[in-house]
Amino acid sequence: MAEHGIGCLGKTARQMTRSNYDRYDLLIGMDSWNIRNMRNICGGDPEGKIVMLMDFTKRPGDVADPWYTGNFEATWRDVLEGCQALLDRLAKGCD
Repeated sequence: MAEHGIGCLGKTARQMTRSNYDRYDLLIGMDSWNIRNMRNICGGDPEGKIVMLMDFTKRPGDVADPWYTGNFEATWRDVLEGCQALLDRLAKGCD
C-alpha cells in the first residue's frame, strides 16, 4: 500500500460479529471463503447485505489473494477496480 501512497497508521482490523448484520447496510467480502464465513457468522443473509467486492465490477469473482499468489499488484488492481465500481454504484444510488 505504501507504494501507492496509502499509509496504514491508524487503520485496524476487527473480528466480524453477528451484530454487524443489523448495524451496517453493506458487508463486503473479498472471496467466496469470506462470504461463506460472513454468512455463518451472521446466521444467513436474508436482506442480501453480504456481497463480494468484485461483484460490483464487470468481472465478478474473487479478489486475487496474495497469500496464495504472491502477486500483490494483482490484488491491488482487483481491490482498486472493485472500490471504484462500488463508489460509482453508490454515487448513482443503490438498486
